[in-house]
Amino acid sequence: MLEAKSIDLHYGAAQALRGVSLRAALGEVTCVLGRNGVGKTSLLRALVGQHPVSSGTVEWEDADITKLKPYERARRGIAYVPQGREIFPLLTVEENLKTGFAPLRRAERDIPDDVFSLFPVLKDMLHRRGGDLSGGQQQQLAIGRALVMRPRLLLLDEPTEGIQPSIIKDIGRAITYLRSLGEIAIVLVEQYFDFARDLGDRFAVMDRGSVVYSCTKVDMDEVALRRAISL
Repeated sequence: MLEAKSIDLHYGAAQALRGVSLRAALGEVTCVLGRNGVGKTSLLRALVGQHPVSSGTVEWEDADITKLKPYERARRGIAYVPQGREIFPLLTVEENLKTGFAPLRRAERDIPDDVFSLFPVLKDMLHRRGGDLSGGQQQQLAIGRALVMRPRLLLLDEPTEGIQPSIIKDIGRAITYLRSLGEIAIVLVEQYFDFARDLGDRFAVMDRGSVVYSCTKVDMDEVALRRAISL
């Protein structure tokens, strides 16, 4: 279980997060929704340790990880797929995938079969440079690289942004499969409402750095959820 409690985060004098709390459980997808610039990416950066929080705590698997560095969180099974993918354009697909080996013990340093079963194009293009792939293929590569780490917590920042519909469906199927394993907690930042609604088990809507509405799939009022996003 991931539990972020009352997180504040500042960039200098500017406050990006205000008392944000969020939970994510194994076998569930927690969707973070909201317009551009409301703090969604800042929240993921706080969870992965890329930016220190000003106050509040981040707990993962019953341990306080608030002060841990990103590489220490990676070793605890936390993987991040950033907005914009951030693959290495001059490395091959295989080399990009192998960068996910960094937090793993030597005996675990192989590419799981699930990476290629979920995204067959990566196997077909294993020796192509990452920069030669389409935007959608690069997104699949970024997710595949995260899966190489054997994550127990997977953070996805707008994986459908600028992606063609066929690959959006592939990514949706991959998330559905990963959730079905019951071994990974997934936090999905998304602006494509229908995609998030179909996948999510929990929902949190952010505005001006705060969570302004939350619900579960069981008690979701879609009209209220859409209204909160559009505020």
